[in-house]
Amino acid sequence: MEVIGLIAEYNPFHNGHVYQLEEIKKRYPNSLIILILNGYFLERGIISLESKEEKTRLALEYGVDITIELSFVFGSNSADIFAEASLELLNEMQINRLIFGSESDNIALLTNVAKRQLDEHFDEKVKLYLNQGINYPTALNKAIEIPLNDPNDLLGVSYIKAILKNNYEIIPETIKRTNNYHDTKSDEEIVSASNIREKIHNGQNIDRYIPKGKINTIDEQLLFTLLKYKIITEDNLDKYLSVDEGIDNRLRKVINQANSLEELINLVKTKRYTYNRLMRMMMHILVGLTKEDKESLTNNEYIRLLGLNTRGQKYINKIKKELSIPLVSKYTAIDSKIKNYELKCANIYQMITGDNVNSFEYANRPIRLEENKNKEN
Repeated sequence: MEVIGLIAEYNPFHNGHVYQLEEIKKRYPNSLIILILNGYFLERGIISLESKEEKTRLALEYGVDITIELSFVFGSNSADIFAEASLELLNEMQINRLIFGSESDNIALLTNVAKRQLDEHFDEKVKLYLNQGINYPTALNKAIEIPLNDPNDLLGVSYIKAILKNNYEIIPETIKRTNNYHDTKSDEEIVSASNIREKIHNGQNIDRYIPKGKINTIDEQLLFTLLKYKIITEDNLDKYLSVDEGIDNRLRKVINQANSLEELINLVKTKRYTYNRLMRMMMHILVGLTKEDKESLTNNEYIRLLGLNTRGQKYINKIKKELSIPLVSKYTAIDSKIKNYELKCANIYQMITGDNVNSFEYANRPIRLEENKNKEN
C-alpha cells in the first residue's frame, strides 16, 4: 500500500485542493493519505481564513485519512524550517511518497536545485549577496544560478532538501498546478487561494471556488491594535524571533504613524526585508515567540492528531509502537512550550475572528470520520 504524505495550509480549502486529492486517488487508488496541516498563523505570516477544526473536517471529507498538526513554532517560519518539521512528522508516520503541487511539474529540476542548495559552499554564496543589500529570495536565486521564482516550486525544493538531508526513504512527486499563484483576477472554477482571498477582500461571492466551508472574518483593526500595544509596551522587541538588530528601533519609530498592519509593513519595508518576512516578524511579536525558545525547540516534541477516519485509525494502530515521537491523546495535559504557543495562537485567533476555536483545542480529542465518501473501503 502506498502511504502518501501531503503538506498544506488550506487558506481556504478550495476546488484546487479537491482536484489534488482526486488526482492522488486516480494515481494510487488504494493509498492512505496523511496530511500535515498548518493551523491559525501561516508560513507567510498571514492568518488563516478557516479554523484548524474546519480545515481538518474538510480534509477528511474529501479524501484525507489522517490529519496531523504542524505547530506555530515551525509553521510560521521560513520554507526550510516549515518543510523540515513537516517531513520529520511524515517520516515518523512512515510515508513512502510525498506529493505536492508544482508550477514546473519537473521533479528532476527541483531535485537539482535542492542538491545545489545542500552544497557546503552554498550558504557562503548566499551571504555574499545578502551583504550587498539584496533580499534573501533574490540572493538565493543568484546563488542557485537557476531561475526559480514560483512559490510552489520553491517550497518543493525545501521539501526535497529535507528528504535528502535526512536520508528519508520518501519519493517526492509533483502534481501540475492548474493556476498561477500570483493571478488574482481569473474566474475559472479552480483558482489559487490568493485569488480567492482577493475576491473575499473585494466583497465578491466565492461559492463557486470552494466546495463548502466556514470562512471567518478577521477583525483587522483589532489585530493591529493588539500588535501595536505589544510593540509600544515591550521593552525588548529584539528578543522575538525574526526581529533583527536595528529593525526594532525602526518599528518603535514608525508605529504611531501607522493606522493598520498594512501601513506598518509599508513603513518598515526595505529592499532587504520582504513583505512575507516582515509579516512573519509581526506574528512572532504578536504571539510572543522568542529567539531563545525557538533555538531550544528544534524538533517536534509530539504528534498531535487533528482528525482521522476508520482506515486512518487502523493504520495508526499498526505503526504506533514504532513511533519515536509520542502520539498524544490528551493534548492539553502535556507539558510543552510548543503546545503552549499553539494555545496562545488559538486565543488570539478567537479574539480576532469570534470563532470559538478554543472548544476544539481543549476538547482533547481528534475529529473522527467513520466513513470517507471519496474512499473505497
